Amino acid sequence: MKTFGDRIRELREQQDLSLREFAKRLGGLSAAFLSDIELGRRHPSEKVVIKMAKVLKTSVEDLRSYDARAPVDDLRRLAMADPAFGLALRRMVDAKVDATQIMKLIDRESTDGGDT
Repeated sequence: MKTFGDRIRELREQQDLSLREFAKRLGGLSAAFLSDIELGRRHPSEKVVIKMAKVLKTSVEDLRSYDARAPVDDLRRLAMADPAFGLALRRMVDAKVDATQIMKLIDRESTDGGDT
């Protein structure tokens, strides 16, 4: 599975941009910081992701689709706002549901139009 950093590197290389040139075009970020992003050691802010998408001539959605980090804060917020959501998450953890099962369910829901 291609990571966020892999996608950034792929697009950067397609445009024949060195890390230094890419950093310059992003407003003076360091090449070391960008290298860490490509290696998965660091993650850019939303503002930097927007700039990256523009420089790399892609959409923010394209870049986000490769970001596999757990959306812990989002999940916490959803669980606090809706106890049923928190219960559903707890049951998934207790049942040891794996990522493949979740992705299949989501894919089935999207192709069925949510009518299961």
